[in-house]
This record gives sequence, structure tokens and C-alpha cells, in this order.
Amino acid sequence: MTDAAELIRRTRELLAAHPPAETGRTDFLRARFDAGLAWVHYPVGLGGLDAPRSLQPVVDAELAAAGAPDNDPRRIGIGLGMAAPTILAYGTEEQKRRFLRPLWTGEEVWCQLFSEPGAGSDLAALATRAVRDEEDGDWIVDGQKVWTSSAHLARWAILIARTDPDLPKHRGITYFLCDMTDPGVEVRPLRQITGEAEFNEVFLTGVRIPDAHRLGGVGDGWQVARTTLMNERVSIGGMRLPREGGMIASVTRTWRDRPDLRTHDLHQRLLDLWVDAEVARLTGERLRQQLVAGQPGPEGSGMKLAFARLNQEISGLEVELLGGEGLLYGEWTMRRPELVDFTGRDAGYRYLRSKGNSIEGGTSEVLLNIVAERVLGLPVEPRDDKDVAWKDLAR
Repeated sequence: MTDAAELIRRTRELLAAHPPAETGRTDFLRARFDAGLAWVHYPVGLGGLDAPRSLQPVVDAELAAAGAPDNDPRRIGIGLGMAAPTILAYGTEEQKRRFLRPLWTGEEVWCQLFSEPGAGSDLAALATRAVRDEEDGDWIVDGQKVWTSSAHLARWAILIARTDPDLPKHRGITYFLCDMTDPGVEVRPLRQITGEAEFNEVFLTGVRIPDAHRLGGVGDGWQVARTTLMNERVSIGGMRLPREGGMIASVTRTWRDRPDLRTHDLHQRLLDLWVDAEVARLTGERLRQQLVAGQPGPEGSGMKLAFARLNQEISGLEVELLGGEGLLYGEWTMRRPELVDFTGRDAGYRYLRSKGNSIEGGTSEVLLNIVAERVLGLPVEPRDDKDVAWKDLAR
């Protein structure tokens, strides 16, 4: 079994063979993947060494100390946090070997084609259709997706589409890997309240997807998608932060630097939110330790709920603390950013952007249901459409 000493030895061998100062960033990341040091808990040959997930920080610390380049989780977060674990769980060996390496190195950016104008909170009600071409076995996809982060940058997408309208909505869905450069894929920007368009709507018109790019069995798409969604909520709500990191850092910095803005009421609210943020951070650490033993569970939904609430309350407090200054907004220029940067922007941006936290990655209303039913064990909410064929519901 691979232990910490073995990982340190392998990491130092990598650094000796590919000195960071003399090796291009992409070449180094490729070599790191091939050495099994990308994500050590993944299988041998797929960027890992079948080692315990808890040993990844050993590798990361050695590489950081040597000044080695790393990938950018902010830019390729959908690939790392959602596509990769789903491909690992359900992909064929050929799919794993084709997609995981360029995904991890960042050479291929991924996006998520799940939500639709009529199927946001009720994702299983999606209407995008995939019909099998009987001659060559390809799937012809038509439909519209919405709120798609990074679609304007992505080479690949994880996509769910309805393949059997005669079945109930959860059972007639299939999961695909879609090439965003294929004919029939059109990406349009969605301008947000911040003025930017980090999200997009995607129109699919006669898009051909080979059956080799189907992930999981025909009709098993909802089961596959649940793996993606659980990992998504953990990646959004359970990101690793230092103490007093994330959104709380900005408001505490302002509090310390600007004593003229302080009031007793604001002080009490800041203390309450600081404690809540620290509890959420420690809970996230515990959740990551649980991941070492297996797949994420519904607890990630609770973390995502806390993340959204805290970001909105903390950003609101910051705007109040700044008074008139908090009403100022840097710029409202239309642009399509590669990254979402909460900490490098002004208070007005953080306040407006955080409103989307209770929508993206699963609405807070849906996540409350998941926590109630799957974590707390409360009675399941009645669902009259559960066993009704989708085509009857769509009429």
C-alpha cells in the first residue's frame, strides 16, 4: 500500500526528472498525471496510485515547496469536481483514458448541460430529446440548456437528455458527453445582475453524439446524474478554506481597517456570522474526511445550503458596514469572465453575485427537501407525477 514516504519519494523523482524552472506548465502537469500524483486516490494509469485520498496534501506540499505549477480549480472546477468523478464511476476504460488526463491538466475545459428553461429545480422534467439513429447508432440531440457556466470556454460538456418519453420522468433519461465544437451547438451569453455573463444558454439543434460518448446505460441517466449532483454540491459548498477565509475575510478586514464604520449592532452581527463561517469551514473539513471512505452523500446539500446563506448574509453586512461607499459599483461592463472571483472585487459585486448562490448547484428549496428527507429522515413530500409517463406530463 502506498504510504506518505512512498509518495514523497515519487514526488521528488518527478521534480528531478521535470525541474519546474525548466519545464513548461502543461508539460509538468502531464508528467505529474502520468506519475500518479494528480489525484492519488484515483486508479493507477488514471492520474493516481490507488492511495488514500487523505495523502494528497503530502504531494501538494512537496510540489508547492519546490515552486511547481498546479492546475487551476477555479477555471476547471466543473471538470474536476463533477465530470471527473462521474466518468470514473460510470465511464468505460476507453472514456476514462481519453478524458481524465486533459481534464485534469486543464487542456480541455468542461461545462454542465443540465438545467433547462422549464426544468431548473425539477431537473428530471427536462425536455431536451436524444433520438437514436438506427443506421449508425448515433444520438441526435435537440433542445435548450440554460445557466451553463463556462460554456463559452468549454470543449466538452456533461449532458442529460430524454431518450424515452414513454417512461416516468426519472427513468427515461440518458447521460452523454457532448463535444461543444460539434455542428448544431450554439452558445449565447446570459447577462447577470452583476453586468457580466459568466453563464450561458446553449441551443442544441440536430447535434450528433456517438454512442461511444454515452455514459452509463440507456435510461440510467438520472442515476448517473445524481453522482454528478452530489459531487457538485460538495465542490461548491465544501471547498477548503483557511480560518477566516472566503467571504468573511473581506468584511473582517474592513472592520479592522475602518474603526470609524463600527457600531454595536454591526459588531454583534459580525461576531455571529464569523462563528457561523467557522462552523461551516470545520464541517466542510469533516465532510472531506468522510469522502476518503467513499462517495459523497446528501450531507453535501447541507453544506451548499450553508454556503449560500452565509455568502448572502455576509455580503449584505459588508454593504451595510460601508454605508454610502457600499452602494458604489466598480463597473457594469458586459464581459464574459473565465473565473468567478469573489475576493478580488468590490463589496457591491459580492453582494449582487452572491444572490445566485441559492440558485446555482441546486436551488435552496430543493436542497432543503433533500436534507429533510435523506438526512433527517422526515416524511417524503408527496409527488403525484413520480410514476406518470413524461409524455403525459408534458401535454
